[in-house]
Amino acid sequence: MTARPRRRAFAFGSALAAVAALVLSGCASADVTATDTAGASSFHEATQDDSSTITVWTDSTRLPEVQEYQKENPNVKMNIVTYDGDANGSTYLQTKVQLFDRTGSGWPDVVFASPTDTTWAGKPTTPGAQAFAAPVNDLVPAGTLDNFATGSLSPCQIDGQTYCLRNDIAQVVLWYNKKLMDEWGYQAPTTWEQYQALGEEVAKQHPGYVIGAIGDTNSQESYFWSSQCPAQELQSNGSLKVDLSSPDCTRMSNLLDPLIADKSVSTQGFFTQGFNGSKVLMAVGPSWYGQYLFDSAFKTPAGQIAAAAPLKWTGQSQTYTGNVGGGIWMISSHSKNLKASTALATWLTTSTQNLQDAPTYPAYVPGAKAWLANPTNKDYFADDVTNVFLNAANEVWTGWSNTSFSDATPWSNAVLPALTAGESMTQAMPGWQTAIVNEAKASGYTVVTR
Repeated sequence: MTARPRRRAFAFGSALAAVAALVLSGCASADVTATDTAGASSFHEATQDDSSTITVWTDSTRLPEVQEYQKENPNVKMNIVTYDGDANGSTYLQTKVQLFDRTGSGWPDVVFASPTDTTWAGKPTTPGAQAFAAPVNDLVPAGTLDNFATGSLSPCQIDGQTYCLRNDIAQVVLWYNKKLMDEWGYQAPTTWEQYQALGEEVAKQHPGYVIGAIGDTNSQESYFWSSQCPAQELQSNGSLKVDLSSPDCTRMSNLLDPLIADKSVSTQGFFTQGFNGSKVLMAVGPSWYGQYLFDSAFKTPAGQIAAAAPLKWTGQSQTYTGNVGGGIWMISSHSKNLKASTALATWLTTSTQNLQDAPTYPAYVPGAKAWLANPTNKDYFADDVTNVFLNAANEVWTGWSNTSFSDATPWSNAVLPALTAGESMTQAMPGWQTAIVNEAKASGYTVVTR
């Protein structure tokens, strides 16, 4: 395929609810068994027919990619359906799969979804049913899976099997206005402690300017995930650890408190209507902030915004960061055309021709490099973001586990109202702890708090 220079419309999927309000033979067979694959699992394969039509469910943002594949592969019969992609906490896909499990038909072959969907799709939704998602380590070569960014397939993994292919990731980095930083004689911090000190200096010397915001529904993923806070950490026995009293949590709340008090960290969200983007000196946030916050939302002129490596704590040897968004593709275990389904899902997530102009940062490393080589994705910035993005993509902490409930719900219900009422982050922590525990228990988790 030839390169297709274009910019697709952007939609902020599953974990980015606040912004949105802005990828064999044609004969019967037994179980599939991996050969050149990453695992040793099996699943009951339907009678295969390589000529059969595959049904693809996609969100509107990924629709042009699916249509492009259909155009380039006219011999593949496809029924393309657009749905919400399970964004904004929707459970549409799960509800439909439960219905299809009861009726014994109707399952789509390939689906774009939220990472939280793998928590149910990798298991039977009803007694006696087969898990909806096929383990892709039975279908995709291990060498392909190994080329995804470190940890990016973690949300896909259950009991040693991998049930999805990661579409994109949103690794957290430190964004800053290089033009203003240079004018004021500031250097981009490398540690959280330097970040705090700079914020206090900015409050004194340049009141009204901010170095961050914690009022969005995903702000916890930028700050507390990056601090390795065990807000939702799955244990080996299947229980969920929720311990906001951990030093890895309190060090972040303690850092934020004086910055909230002097207003250098805003308790408003960046995506709050009327937020003044011209007053943002720095922002701790995902890779998509550059173009979709500073460029599209704030209208910051080109050549001003730069990205620095994720912050670490003084004395910390390993850099860890958070992740704010990213979707997945699943292949149905019920598909009667696994050959075509696997080929599509693999192309969508690994083709450099497709990923070079994807709307957000690809999880597949060769695709990410092609994306970064596309001038459309980097010419806006003051400096080259390539190394910062590539390194940070491999530094996302995997201890912030994929759960069946959205981490945005407890944060939005407990923390944001408390901050709006004038409480400090430290004061809001107990309520956040309770909200997460309640949400986890309601979702069927056994919770441990120490």
